[in-house]
Parts: sequence; structure tokens; C-alpha cells
Amino acid sequence: MSQTVLLTGVTGFIAKRIALDLLNAGHRVRGTLRSPGRATEVRAALRPRLNEPAALDRFETVPLDLTADDGWVAAMDGVDVVMHTASPFPMSAPKSEDDLIRPAVDGTLRALRAARTAGVGRVVLTSSVVAIEATDTDGPHTEEHWSEPDHPRSTPYGRSKTRAERAAWDFVAEHPEVALTAINPALVLGTPLDRHYGTSLRVVERLMGGKDPALPRIGFGIVDVADISAMHLAAMDRPETAGKRYIGCAGTMTMPEIARRLAAAHPERRITTRVAPKWLLRLVALADPAVRGILPSVGHLPRFDNARARTELGIDFVPVETALERAARAIAG
Repeated sequence: MSQTVLLTGVTGFIAKRIALDLLNAGHRVRGTLRSPGRATEVRAALRPRLNEPAALDRFETVPLDLTADDGWVAAMDGVDVVMHTASPFPMSAPKSEDDLIRPAVDGTLRALRAARTAGVGRVVLTSSVVAIEATDTDGPHTEEHWSEPDHPRSTPYGRSKTRAERAAWDFVAEHPEVALTAINPALVLGTPLDRHYGTSLRVVERLMGGKDPALPRIGFGIVDVADISAMHLAAMDRPETAGKRYIGCAGTMTMPEIARRLAAAHPERRITTRVAPKWLLRLVALADPAVRGILPSVGHLPRFDNARARTELGIDFVPVETALERAARAIAG
């Protein structure tokens, strides 16, 4: 059955893929964006990948700001489902944590309040594994885990996603007429729809550019954008997923492992594969707060249990190596 979906942050890497998959599945999409001028960019990214050109007639955009109330309730008119993907995701730590946390939390609550006011009863929230993995848990992390704000591996971005998701669950606990599902992706790679792919692919872009003399041994969960989009659509279509979180992660790799795979696949590039010793990172951290912030994560390889997504959402995850190579090919042009 065709539904109308309000998709926040439609200019984002993940959101563009969700918009494409929704349109190809026959749904209507109302995408929110902060800058109305970027609507042309989104349409240009979607158009060549649609199953039929007429599908673009079911796509529209509306200007909305995460930090302001104006227009949110009106944007919900005729909407069946809200997919809230919009959230700040910087490449480096901000000067103030509030620059991340406030728009993440306030924007999430603004979307939920507007949905409730407009009578929209279904919300799918894009959270992150960073809201799960900052703990001392032995073994793979599951959806039952929550990151601890004071944990050494907790970051400003991680705290913003944790607090935003916590706020969402608190809201629906008070307003059970709103059914919420949370999707918690790892580092999202894969093929972007255009060159406006934001922060997540910048990690691969930086490695392929050989900009660093050595790499910290930091581990990442990795997932393909196609699978994260599929998780959102499956959650929307399955009412029984309401009240649950779903980890989106195909596997893990360290940054040096990623670099070695990229170097083997792209020998024409001067890709750094040297590992930075921890003693050197400690020395650099004395003067560089960005390096100081990653020190607790050096040598740690996170692990995630994706069984719930596989069994309840039917996701057959794209291998990590494939997601990485798809991103690299897109960046290489």
C-alpha cells in the first residue's frame, strides 16, 4: 500500500538513498531541507536511478529547520510515516558539545511533537551504534546496550545521538499513540547517489588521498547504505518492529585494515598504510585535542550483533569489503 513519508534531512547521504527506495517502492516522499535551493540537487540525484521517470512526481520538498518550530506541523499534513534522519554529523569535534547535542535532541523532539500534533502515528528514527557501543560490555553489543556518557570512548557526537534517541524513547513512553522504531547504523559506506555525500564517506576519501603519514588503530563497524535504507523501509512496513532498536552493521575493520584494502584495490593511489604507535599518538595529543579525543578508542575493535535486523527485518547484509569498495569507486570517480 502506498504511503506518504515525511523524510527529514533529505539532502543527506542516507536520506537520499531512502528517498530513492521509497519512490521505487511506490510511496510518496516529502523531503525536508534547511536550504530550499538544494531541492534541485536532490532531484538530480534521484532522477537517473528511478525505476520510472514519473516516480519523481511523487517527490516534493519543504524547507524546515531542526532548530525552529515554524512549519513542522503543516509539513505533516497528509503524512502517514515520519522518517527522521536529520542530525549534525561533523568530521571534527565542535568547539562546544551543545552545537551537536542541542539540535540533535531538540530536532528529534520537534519532529515527534509535530507528528503527534498532526496525528501521525508512525516514526522511524535514524540513530547510530554510537548510542550503543560506549560501554565495557564483553562480547558483541546488542540493542539492549546503551552508551554511557562518561565512558572514555564516548564522544560529543556519540553523546548527541545517545541523548537524542533517549529523548525519543522518553517521548513515546509518555505518548504511546506514536509508534517508534530506531535504526542504529554503524559507519555507513556504499555508493552515494551524487558527490554530496557528507561526512561518513570522508573517512574513505581522506584515506584515498594519503593525507596522513600514519593511521591510528581505531576500529569501525561498517554497513552499506543500501542496507540501512532497506532497514528503514522494512521497519515502516512491519508494525511489529515498533518499540524496538535495530543495529545496522555488517562487520568491523580497523582504519589500517581499511587502508590496506584500499591500497591493494587502487595501487595508482598513494594510500598510507603505516600504523601510528600509541606512544606517538599520546605525544601528539598533548597539543592536538582531536587526537586526544580518539586515544581511548585506539586498539579497540567494536563488535555488534546484527541478528535482530537479519531475522526481524530480513536484511542480508552486504559484506564490509563490498561496501568499502563501492564507496572507493564512487570517490575515485
